[in-house]
Amino acid sequence: MNPVIAVVGAGFSGSMAALHLLAALPRSWSVLLCEKAGSFGRGLAYGTEAPAHLLNLRSPNVSAYPDRPDHFATWLGGLPEDERAGVAVTPAGTFAPRALYGRYLGELLTEAVVAEGTPRLHLVHDAIADLVPVAGGYAVRTEGGASYPVAGAVLAMGNLTGPGAPPSRHRLDPWRPEEFGRLHPDRPVLVVGTGLTMVDAVASLRGRGFSGRIVALSRRGLVPNVHAPTKPWPVPDLTAADLASLTRLTRRIRAEIAAAARAGRDWRDVIDALRPVIGYLWRSLPGLERSRFLRHLRPFWDVHRHRAAPPAATAIAREIAAGTLDVRAGRILAIADGPGEAVVTIRPRGGTTDETLTVQGIVDATGIGRIDETGDPLLRRLVVRGLARPDAFGLGLAAGDDYRLRAERPGRLWTMGPLLRGTLWECVAVPDIRSQAAEVAALIAAEVECLPAGRGHPPSE
Repeated sequence: MNPVIAVVGAGFSGSMAALHLLAALPRSWSVLLCEKAGSFGRGLAYGTEAPAHLLNLRSPNVSAYPDRPDHFATWLGGLPEDERAGVAVTPAGTFAPRALYGRYLGELLTEAVVAEGTPRLHLVHDAIADLVPVAGGYAVRTEGGASYPVAGAVLAMGNLTGPGAPPSRHRLDPWRPEEFGRLHPDRPVLVVGTGLTMVDAVASLRGRGFSGRIVALSRRGLVPNVHAPTKPWPVPDLTAADLASLTRLTRRIRAEIAAAARAGRDWRDVIDALRPVIGYLWRSLPGLERSRFLRHLRPFWDVHRHRAAPPAATAIAREIAAGTLDVRAGRILAIADGPGEAVVTIRPRGGTTDETLTVQGIVDATGIGRIDETGDPLLRRLVVRGLARPDAFGLGLAAGDDYRLRAERPGRLWTMGPLLRGTLWECVAVPDIRSQAAEVAALIAAEVECLPAGRGHPPSE
């Protein structure tokens, strides 16, 4: 086998890493793309078939290639008209169904696999159980018992799943609506979380024919804002003093939004202008200030930065106006499971009197899990072995500016995508991940070109 770089995870993060590595690595190198789920390229986000699950970004913003911004839009426009039936064209932009985007990614991987010449992209349809250091690199070991020699690996597993909050045998997985079962319209369903996953969960419940009442609960009861037409706005000129204090930085951004309003512009213009520098802003803030952000401002940032497609936001607004969706602020104190229902005790935000809610199902829409909560066996083994460690906030993995894992035993292990949340903060959207993929691929290519002959991969065990 040619010298190999493994990519663990074949959702969007891993697919982007693999495609950009193929373009950047010497032709004698190949990529081993490993995925435990049912398909390559889709991951959780794009594995849905629900037509109401739309991308939360406009079509021109989700090309797989930073240097070809029209790539996806061109692909989308080339589809037969009947296959584009679910595409939403709005004043705020064009929003495609996530299933179509998953198909786009899958086709890109297929093209890479069947490309002319010696095959360079190899797919492994199995869970990766371990990465064992050996001479010259690592042995990638799968749950099925296979072992592959590689020179290095990119961890690109995407969003981690949490421990399954809240604990209840009536818990429903928002990513598996086909397992919701028969839901009675006269009994409510509780959705824990009020962000974009809640928007998807409501669409899934309605798509499965549930017509009853839905209660959505989060600490602050904030729902995502909606996309609207935007125009370019200059990146704010921030000073060192602005970057030393979360309070001062927040005031500065609010002042910029006020200036935009005076110019007849939308606050979204300012928030979007911050995208290229968010990683820099995050790293510049002192650790205590970043902790304050996570405790106090994160929910407000999320609903302004990560906005819903207009059709999805309209559907949620109609549900709220009709009283079929009740969005509440509060927290769960206890859950008592019964044979066919759960009694949930809730403390409303700012209240002193607890409330009880009897529901037939509880949808976990809390979103992304933390590295210190994950049950992923590979990540746990890497941490125990000293090959990886959590970041300072327990959100993901500690990594340097070169995406290399920071650990007791550093090596040729890199990470990208949502696993970098504690390092870069904004690393979950398509534009962020595709740029990371291009950067990490270039860095890996530069490193492997300097390796002595014969050092590309370890000997087979």
